[in-house]
Amino acid sequence: MPSVNEQKFVARTYASAQEIGKSAWDNCAGQDNPFTLFEFINALEVSGCAQPQTGWAPQHIVIENADGEVLGIAPAYLKSHSQGEYVFDHAWADAYARAGGEYYPKLQLSIPFTPASAPKFLVADDVKDQVSSLLPNVIASASIELGCSSAHATFLNSDELALFKQNNWLERNDQQFHWENQNYESFDAFLADLASRKRKAIKKERRAIAESDLEIIWKQGDEITEEDWDAFFEFYQDTGSRKWGSPYLNRTFFSLIGEAMSDRIVLMFAMRNGKPIAGTLNFVGADTLYGRYWGCTEHVPFLHFELCYYQAIDFAIKHKLNRVEAGAQGEHKLARGYAPVTTYSAHFFAHAGFREAIDDYLQNERKYVEMDHKMLSEHTPFKKG
Repeated sequence: MPSVNEQKFVARTYASAQEIGKSAWDNCAGQDNPFTLFEFINALEVSGCAQPQTGWAPQHIVIENADGEVLGIAPAYLKSHSQGEYVFDHAWADAYARAGGEYYPKLQLSIPFTPASAPKFLVADDVKDQVSSLLPNVIASASIELGCSSAHATFLNSDELALFKQNNWLERNDQQFHWENQNYESFDAFLADLASRKRKAIKKERRAIAESDLEIIWKQGDEITEEDWDAFFEFYQDTGSRKWGSPYLNRTFFSLIGEAMSDRIVLMFAMRNGKPIAGTLNFVGADTLYGRYWGCTEHVPFLHFELCYYQAIDFAIKHKLNRVEAGAQGEHKLARGYAPVTTYSAHFFAHAGFREAIDDYLQNERKYVEMDHKMLSEHTPFKKG
């Protein structure tokens, strides 16, 4: 890749997080978001989950100074398909192919298999503004040099989106449901903010689990054992097989994150007679709890809501976290106190005509997403006024 900004900075690509190194990575990424930690990205790659043979070839874009010091990283992957991204562009790929082009490979800036907000510009604090402003054009140039039809940056924050738009990337919007902590002292304090009918419904669901023969436990840090990961992986495989055809993550990945970042992990299990029958995996950020995977070996009414949503709220309140992000989609979360939140992605297309067609499509799609957001916001379970 070429030098940028009059030789002051140099852009390179690296084929693994290990090539960049933990120290350099940590200096850029910080520790606030669990999904941009070196340990998380490295586990995806070392386990074989994010590798060329799975269609996720690491191609991390790095900005260095003249002395070779890493100043900024954009985690990126050469993709040979559109799976595991949660911002769907299959229709774009089909249209590109029908027009006689090859959509793949494409360059994907994302955390593999993770539909959660996380910075895509990991930049050292002392050069943050300067290096971040370079990255959209550097990424676009890299995609062209790598022979890609396009580049895509998903689950962006608003500052990153603004930089992409300033550099003529296209904006795409979608929607998730997040729970916001209004300095609640307890779950009952949260319930007090809800309309009576919604409050009673949640109490009924929680009471059904409380009065069953199930015990809900949380495990963190050194409490988490390989036996726990065995149990959870069984749950994950069941859910993954039903939703995606084949799960994206392998058993090795869970052992690696369990060893390297267990202090950022919360496993929540439903136990019957000392044996887990359901579980959910959560990651802890500086101010957010991220719910990622859930599964069970038997169906219990309301257990999904209890483990994935209500226990997450309990944890956030107890640990004074600002919000819970409970994963992609799911309008059923609305009735349980999770409000609609707009998510952002940015897209670059080398072909001018195809870019124009996608731009038209996205303008209409954004209007629909905005209308849907307004409608759902009017139907949250909170007291009006």
